[in-house]
Amino acid sequence: MSALYGTYARSDLAFERGEGMRLYDQHGREFLDFHSGIAVNALGHGDPHLVAALKAAADKVWHTSNVFTIPEQERLGQRLVDTTFADKVFFTNSGAEALECAIKTARHYFFAKGQPDRYEVIAFTGSFHGRTMGTIAAGGNPSYLEGFGPPMPGFKHAAPGDLEAVKALVGPQTCAILIEPVQGEGGVTAMSNEFLQGLRQICDENDMLLIFDEVQCGFGRTGRFFAFEWAGITPDIVAVAKAIGGGFPLGACLATEAAAASMVPGTHGSTYGGNPLGCAMGNAVLDRIQAPGFMDHVAQMGQRLAWHLQQLAQKYPDYVLELRGKGLLAGIKIAPPVRDFVARLRDDHQLLAIGAGDNVLRLLPPLIVTEADIEDAMTRIGAAFDAIEAETAATASAS
Repeated sequence: MSALYGTYARSDLAFERGEGMRLYDQHGREFLDFHSGIAVNALGHGDPHLVAALKAAADKVWHTSNVFTIPEQERLGQRLVDTTFADKVFFTNSGAEALECAIKTARHYFFAKGQPDRYEVIAFTGSFHGRTMGTIAAGGNPSYLEGFGPPMPGFKHAAPGDLEAVKALVGPQTCAILIEPVQGEGGVTAMSNEFLQGLRQICDENDMLLIFDEVQCGFGRTGRFFAFEWAGITPDIVAVAKAIGGGFPLGACLATEAAAASMVPGTHGSTYGGNPLGCAMGNAVLDRIQAPGFMDHVAQMGQRLAWHLQQLAQKYPDYVLELRGKGLLAGIKIAPPVRDFVARLRDDHQLLAIGAGDNVLRLLPPLIVTEADIEDAMTRIGAAFDAIEAETAATASAS
């Protein structure tokens, strides 16, 4: 029996090494990775630039403290500021911590303005923002809240896509709107540009801050550096993680100068967040993502994945019920139970994918995916549908 908490329904599969788009288990079997450690391995496995950066950083200082200047952190922060809407950056170890920082920044912004009663955040059903007490309250999913006592107050929830419902929730205590431009865990639902633009307008009209959770959909996954860029709007605060470290635990909260102005010494902190080792990896990931042609490749592969999924849907209309997502964050709402289908893909077809809410098969390939990899994945998914079809026919003929 494992000594670990039983918080995961783990498979016995254990990987020993990885190369690019593929992982190899303890028996030498090869698996095509359309999982990416839940959108973390943006550059796949064993990327030479990341490996070299990690080895070089290991020969230097691993960790000090945020009470000292950390040159790697200063450099990564400045590069993110130069690349995005943000003026300020706070580094964390994870996406949940980045969201905690985002929520605290929004609330403290109004506290510093002499409006301490403005602490409520409007969030959305079907969202996922992490597993801390604050972020499960922000997500509002009853199954994640059950058993942990009263949820942290200060969050209201509207249905995605319903601007009138959002307006109805705005009150004198509302300080911010928090949303994933593309919901990952909740079912790979992409928000429309018009909806995101409407949220920006509501925030502007009511002196509220707009927070985007780009932990899963950001850092290039939709074909632009941030998913919100498709809507042509600018947020006040953004939480990022997963791909930013390429597999090394790293997250960040990005904010405008105004939003972050009150976050002075004593308001927030992190022991490990932004340490030299983590930020060395963050800089190495950014080197690759900002390399000429990289984002063009991601955008092109997102379009090719969408086209191949359309072909799959036409070939298997009884199994593919709906296509969702944006770029290389793709979802297929399927007829078979998604948990069983993910296991079937993994065990019988050596394809790694992940389930999401609303019985959606979530595809999160590394951003280095090629069209040949996409075709390979479609073949394996089709073979899994064919196997179900054959088993169903055999059962019917035997009865």
